[in-house]
Amino acid sequence: MIQIELRATPFDPWQYLADWQAQQHQGNTHSGAAAVFVGTMRDFNEGDDVTRMYLEHYPGMTERQLDKIVADAVRTWKLDDALVVHRVGEIEPAQPIVLVAVWSAHRGEAFDACRHIMEVLKHTAPFWKKETLPDGSVRWVDGNTPLQRQPLA
Repeated sequence: MIQIELRATPFDPWQYLADWQAQQHQGNTHSGAAAVFVGTMRDFNEGDDVTRMYLEHYPGMTERQLDKIVADAVRTWKLDDALVVHRVGEIEPAQPIVLVAVWSAHRGEAFDACRHIMEVLKHTAPFWKKETLPDGSVRWVDGNTPLQRQPLA
């Protein structure tokens, strides 16, 4: 199962994950591995302090892109389940922005797929960041994060 959720309100990724695990994996004896990534907002970027961020998205288009990223990972790594929860709107430092979790029979596939989903999401998903600096000025962050290639084994 693939679950993608965009949220405009804060969430606790660990509680979300525990609830998902209880609902979707009760009695599951196939998934031997789960890999999880949680990203939170930093209080700095590009050498400046940041007091908050507004994360803009294009409804419909963003979800389709996330669905494609996760579906590609599910096909590539034979995942049993995948979950992506991503914040939009107003975000403050230390608040979680993204939760990526995957389940697979084996740890290698789970690790690789989780990292791949996060890297491609950061590089290609249509999100735009507007940061507020301590003096009250705002700036749009220019461009997406460069794609980080995984080292070959």
